[in-house]
Amino acid sequence: MTALGVVLGALIGLSLGALGGGGSILTVPVLVYALGQPPREATTAGLVVVGVTALTGAAGHARAGHVRWRAGLAFGAAGTAASCAGTALDRSVDPTALLLCFAALMVVSAAGMLRRHRGGRTAAAPVRAPAHPVARVLVSGSVVGFLTGFLGVGGGFVIVPALVAALGYEMPVAVGTSLLVIAINSGVALAARAGAERFPWHVVVPLTAAAVAGSLAGRAVCARVPAPVLGRAFATLTVAVAGYLVVRCAAGAA
Repeated sequence: MTALGVVLGALIGLSLGALGGGGSILTVPVLVYALGQPPREATTAGLVVVGVTALTGAAGHARAGHVRWRAGLAFGAAGTAASCAGTALDRSVDPTALLLCFAALMVVSAAGMLRRHRGGRTAAAPVRAPAHPVARVLVSGSVVGFLTGFLGVGGGFVIVPALVAALGYEMPVAVGTSLLVIAINSGVALAARAGAERFPWHVVVPLTAAAVAGSLAGRAVCARVPAPVLGRAFATLTVAVAGYLVVRCAAGAA
């Protein structure tokens, strides 16, 4: 794997460790355009990278008391069936259409991240949970599970705001619990794809190692760099990559 792949893998992990999401949205584009993997195989390989990295990050946050196990397990369980449905749909979608769906999701993710950090807020203050949070958790968990199965993403950009809004968690707790949910959903989606795709271990192993190293650094970065700065920087990068995806798809169709 090239030095660029190592740097990009570290960036994926850095975002997951610092923000509880966002990095996984870059995994498939990195695998396809930087490391030369076919789109469908890339979504499967991305599940390993994201799942292992999220699990490592969750372990670190758990030691700091920032993981709510019951809520995380419930959120993950809500997405199990939806994850299998997303996996089934992935197998029937044209690779170019799959990448365009990914580009659209990246723009939505960037918009959500900017909205979370609008006005320079750190988003660390607790938010009052609504009177009936269960429905929100179930719906959000199902949406995240479907996206994980269909596109091979962790869905932290949905999980973190949902945990803050639905359960009133402070940002560090939402980030840690989000990583647990991402690990669960990635594992379920990967199990559903077992044996269905060729697996490029020679690419996945070093990329995962770089991402894990980045996730360990992510907590330290999170403690030093304001969350709005991280969020805006990553949202800008995400939009740029989405634009690149659209241009490449359009060039391929021409």
